[in-house]
Amino acid sequence: MALREQIGREAIPSAAVLDSQSVKSAEKGGGKDDAVGYDAGKKVKGRKIHALVDTEGLPMRVVVHSAAIQDRDGAGLVLENIRRRFLWLDLIWADGGYNAWQVETAVAKVPVLRVEIVKRSDDMNGFVVVPRRWVVERTFSWFGRNRRLAKDFENLAQTPAAFVTLASIQLAVRRLGRVKS
Repeated sequence: MALREQIGREAIPSAAVLDSQSVKSAEKGGGKDDAVGYDAGKKVKGRKIHALVDTEGLPMRVVVHSAAIQDRDGAGLVLENIRRRFLWLDLIWADGGYNAWQVETAVAKVPVLRVEIVKRSDDMNGFVVVPRRWVVERTFSWFGRNRRLAKDFENLAQTPAAFVTLASIQLAVRRLGRVKS
């Protein structure tokens, strides 16, 4: 909240961006908590980090689960109890993977919350920065700077979730120190 205020934003965000990232598990095998799965879309065996970030890329809610869980199903895990911490949140931008009835059901449980799907234009070729979605991709890039998050070495899903929290704290403290200077 202090970081958002120092950069001229409201303390509590009213908009956020939702996405997920599949993280490949190490060769050690699977985790001991059945939270390792296979993401058929990305052809990755491991876990999935689902993140809801504010418009500055600061994580608001992060959930780590099996990579076998589709984005549309994982959205419910991220949005569960979101209103308790973020009272003014009313808009979430997401990619086409969240354009499903499962997401609509999860959003319907949260009063005045709406999801806007940000799609790539069909006439675009190659890499193109898509408005709003790049914010969460940048956050995943920040997470990837931490060696323990670049690949899943852990036995329990709570461990990478804790490391994501630590990476988020590190990111916020560094940015807060940079803004004050």
